[in-house]
Amino acid sequence: MELKIHPNAKALIFDLDGTLSDSLPVHIASWNAVCEKLNCTFDERILVEMTGAPTLSFAERIKREQNLEITAEELVVLKQQEFWKNINQIKPHDAVIDLMKSAHGKIPMAVGTGASRTSAMLQMKELGIYQLFDFIVTADDVDRHKPEPDTFLKCAELMGIEPKYCQVFEDGELGMQAAQTAGMFLTDVRPFVTDPFADSEN
Repeated sequence: MELKIHPNAKALIFDLDGTLSDSLPVHIASWNAVCEKLNCTFDERILVEMTGAPTLSFAERIKREQNLEITAEELVVLKQQEFWKNINQIKPHDAVIDLMKSAHGKIPMAVGTGASRTSAMLQMKELGIYQLFDFIVTADDVDRHKPEPDTFLKCAELMGIEPKYCQVFEDGELGMQAAQTAGMFLTDVRPFVTDPFADSEN
C-alpha cells in the first residue's frame, strides 16, 4: 500500500499533529506534566478521541472531568508552555512528509490544523517544512473547529480551489468528519504512520 495523491485532486490539505508531525508523545508528556503539577490524572484516550480539536476543548474536558479549580484558559497556557518547551522532541511522519515534498511546486498545498498558530509554526519550523506550504490555517483563524468543515474550507478558499477538488490527509476522526462534510477527497494516513495506541487495550 502506498500513500498517493488522488488523480482528480487539484490541491492538497494536510492536518499537522499526527499527520505531518509525530507529536502525540510530546502532547501526552506535556499534559501529564501539567496534571502532575495540579495533582490530577491525565487520560491519554482523550487525545485519541479528540484529535483535531483545539487545546481549549481538551482543557475544558480535563477541567470538567478532574473537577479542577483552575480555568480552562489557564490550563491551556500551562499545557502550551510545556509543549513549546519540548518542541525539539517532535519527529516527522516520513511517509506523509515525503509525499508532501514530492508534490511541492506542482500543486497548491495548505495545512489545516486545530493547533494554535504559535504551536503550528514552532512544529513546522522544527520539522523544516514551514516554507513548503502556500497557506496555514490554524485554530486561531476560524470560529468553528473540526469536526466542522471551516478549517478545510478556509484552506480551499485561500488556495482558490473548489472544495470538491481538494484532498485532505488526516489521522483524526474529527478531521475526517470535517473533510467529508466539506465534500473533499479524504485520505486516512493512519495506516502509513505509527499508531502509539496500536498495542494498547481497547
